[in-house]
Amino acid sequence: MIREKMRISQSRQKSYHDKRMKYLEFQSGDHVFLRVTPTTGVGRDLKSKKLTPRFIGPYQIASKVGKVDYKVALPLNLLNFHDVFHVSQLQKYVPDPSHMIEMDDIQVRDNLTVETRPLRIKDREIKSLRGK
Repeated sequence: MIREKMRISQSRQKSYHDKRMKYLEFQSGDHVFLRVTPTTGVGRDLKSKKLTPRFIGPYQIASKVGKVDYKVALPLNLLNFHDVFHVSQLQKYVPDPSHMIEMDDIQVRDNLTVETRPLRIKDREIKSLRGK
């Protein structure tokens, strides 16, 4: 009787989970973000800390390996990591033109220095330190 009640309870919980579960599928050529977590991170250098981003990317999917595994085309700085990821470690990237960052024309000198000048001074304040 106890086993039957356990089986009924498990099937009820499974039905609740299945209703909320969304199955993700990607095609080769889609762009995805990679999840960086504190425990499993995408490597020792990229482990998640307080202010680091939770996702990195976007990277392009090269191919589908299994039912829930995808091979991701990683850049040169991440080539020492395994390139096959579970679907739970991926998040779909929706292209947005606002994500494009325009590069300024920066003139670099021969000694690798850059001249910087402020555009404008917004505010000015004189601090007095303990009556000095």
